[in-house]
Amino acid sequence: MPNTVVYNMAGEKVEELALNENVFAIEPNTSLMHLAVVSYLANQRQGTQSTKTRAEVSGGGKKPWRQKGTGRARQGSTRAPQWYHGGIAHGPKPRGYGFHLPKKQRQIALKSALSSKVAADEMKVLDAFTLDAIKTKEVVKVLAALDCAKKSLIVLAENDNTIYRSARNIAGVKVTTVNTINTYDILNCDTLVITKNAVANLEEVYA
Repeated sequence: MPNTVVYNMAGEKVEELALNENVFAIEPNTSLMHLAVVSYLANQRQGTQSTKTRAEVSGGGKKPWRQKGTGRARQGSTRAPQWYHGGIAHGPKPRGYGFHLPKKQRQIALKSALSSKVAADEMKVLDAFTLDAIKTKEVVKVLAALDCAKKSLIVLAENDNTIYRSARNIAGVKVTTVNTINTYDILNCDTLVITKNAVANLEEVYA
């Protein structure tokens, strides 16, 4: 069972915490982590691009010239794709790019990401993270005390609007909760800062 150090907000070591090996010490499944990341990014795409076909372009109801006798190629409409101001052939239309992984695969990918962070010593556990007021410099001070990298993910047990609003203006820092955490955010950060309560919640759900 892996152990990790628990810090306070001043960056001082408070205690050691035993992590559940079924969540934080599994063999990382790189293929499922890749699928989870691709799925997350695909689900972020809006897919709202759209072009007009010859049926949707305004005008073109009249035949431009008679069928025979002019020496020119026959034309039925000035809104055919080969015409200037004509419709677009085989152009993009609104569509959904997203796809969803089965629940068990998502869970394995998430546990693999957490385990890889623990193995790389890129996870910092806080005994508690509380702020009395919305102060960005307080969050910066905490991250500096923990010696966090520029891209950091702060994981809380439950939503805290004070911490969220204090950290949202710091470049590279994102705040999330246990119930909204995902594989992409874990792998995309250089340092994972997680509270002790959030660790307990993760172990309760995924162990």
